[in-house]
Amino acid sequence: MLCIMNLSTAYELKKQISVEMKKGFVFTMYIIVLLILFSSCQNKTKNHVIQLVREWEGKEIQFPPNSVFTIQGKDTIEYFGDNSSYKIVTYIDSIGCTSCKLQLQNWKDFILKIASLNHDEVSFLFYFHPKDKSELCLIFRRDSFEYPICLDENDSFNKLNHFPMDMTFQTFLLDKENKVLAIGNPVHNPKVKELYLKIIRGDKPSFSKNGEVKTEAVFDRTSISLGRFDWREEQKVTFTLKNVGDKPLVIEDVSTSCGCTTVDYPKEPAQSGKDLVLAVTYKAERQEYFNKTITVYCNAETSPVKLTISGDAE
Repeated sequence: MLCIMNLSTAYELKKQISVEMKKGFVFTMYIIVLLILFSSCQNKTKNHVIQLVREWEGKEIQFPPNSVFTIQGKDTIEYFGDNSSYKIVTYIDSIGCTSCKLQLQNWKDFILKIASLNHDEVSFLFYFHPKDKSELCLIFRRDSFEYPICLDENDSFNKLNHFPMDMTFQTFLLDKENKVLAIGNPVHNPKVKELYLKIIRGDKPSFSKNGEVKTEAVFDRTSISLGRFDWREEQKVTFTLKNVGDKPLVIEDVSTSCGCTTVDYPKEPAQSGKDLVLAVTYKAERQEYFNKTITVYCNAETSPVKLTISGDAE
């Protein structure tokens, strides 16, 4: 989801956070607030986000002493990552569309990205509070997700920590002492992912837009109705992004609101006057009316752009 702010509001936010920094807040948390505000939250006021940072910055996450980890809900394994320099921990509750929240393929890609950095020193802890354990395990098997998970049927993890209700703020980057370095979901927001990677690599976080090459781009359409169709039939549509500026156009990242929606897009830049075609695939998990969101991040002035597909899977 996106939070759109005008420049005066952003300036006031920066002044407020600067005051908080003088009170001892960590610089990386200042950065994550700006990222979340500009790129990942909708209907969140600046004061609400600052309040979340105040609450969670440097806070030690408590883990249930009886956490049991399994692979796809079957084989119990010994796993916790106590010796890791960093932990990325995510809590997923039983509210709403489970598949939308999971984004398992994106998590698999992110885990591989972390591994490519070197990094045995980063562990991933997935805590799920399932409303339907068997359905959740079927999704793990369907998506070949073979990383350790904790099926927390008593919701013990949340009861210890009282996580925010918004899933945007239910994922954390922790240090070796389990203290929060950053908050935000890296598979839902590429800017949060960028921040996590910078912290893990030891880079100085810097998100100034000065020097970025911008161009102008337009989509042929921003919404598509798929109408009625058999829910067992995979649906495919395309969106075309045209470079109408005078600089190369690059799609930096694409995120979807649900794991049932996937997008293939060109990684190469499009020169002035050329097109980039995004191929969208929707695969229903059940009979339902749906309205899914696709967020496209690129080097256009209008980025990020939200696209939607809707229809009746019968």
